[in-house]
Amino acid sequence: MSIVVSELTKMYGEQKAVDKITFSVQKGEIVGFLGPNGAGKSTTMKMITGYLSPDSGLATVSNINVSADPIAAKKKIGYLPEANPLYFDMYIKEYLEFTAGIHEIKNKKQRVKDVIELTGLGVEQRKKISQLSKGYKQRTGLAAALIHDPEVLILDEPTSGLDPNQIIEIRNVIKEQGKNKTVLFSSHILQEVEAICDRVIIINRGVLVADDRLANLQQKGNNDQVRVSFKEPLEAEWLKRLDAVKTVTKVDTFTWQILGTDTNEVKKQLLELSLQHNLNIVSLQTEGGSLEEIFRSLTWLSNV
Repeated sequence: MSIVVSELTKMYGEQKAVDKITFSVQKGEIVGFLGPNGAGKSTTMKMITGYLSPDSGLATVSNINVSADPIAAKKKIGYLPEANPLYFDMYIKEYLEFTAGIHEIKNKKQRVKDVIELTGLGVEQRKKISQLSKGYKQRTGLAAALIHDPEVLILDEPTSGLDPNQIIEIRNVIKEQGKNKTVLFSSHILQEVEAICDRVIIINRGVLVADDRLANLQQKGNNDQVRVSFKEPLEAEWLKRLDAVKTVTKVDTFTWQILGTDTNEVKKQLLELSLQHNLNIVSLQTEGGSLEEIFRSLTWLSNV
């Protein structure tokens, strides 16, 4: 295992920010680390990277106990914190060469050139960091995290401040790095997590509430939903009259999301409805719960 977290706990005064969290992430995995604001995500990441000491429990990275040997562990980790601390008076290349020097990289200039190309910083590389947009500052932080070719990447909101095109570019970088590294990243953009991850970990109020493959979570979620599109516009009452239908949600003029007692029975009754009233069904499919729905179901109720 590249990351192993066991019974990890952190207190801030009387508040338990992280409460006996246990999980592991293997090489070649890209795992989304999710939770509402204040759930303990950043605190957990700081303990894994050795920037905070746990009150109890253990975190290991590449079989190194982070608390016992934080320097050795940090050599294995590329960390992009949420705050993304940068030296604003430095030029991009100057800052990356400085970071490469800290990691004692021999061929600094070539490595800096490689990560600039990898993170799409080429067009801005001669600017001071203070002159960069938020998106390019974020890219600079990611380049610094990758400079020493770490085994493990810990990324806290890596796409924060990026425009849609930049998000796609950084998404591709993360996916490529995830082929031979261990990647744990947090994001509030759930569509990004769905696009990048096969597995997600969700915490709420410091407690782990889910750790599973995304497909499994979706299957456990609202998989009793049916989405149907008709060629003709309908009134909701037509669908509500069906015995197997519990709730009906209009998606657009022709498309409806239906929650039913049994998806097969809902489909059967929709087909019967279309035959009886000479309606044309364009598409009819069963849907698992979206990550947004799963996230809300696991975190919303305990916060109200």
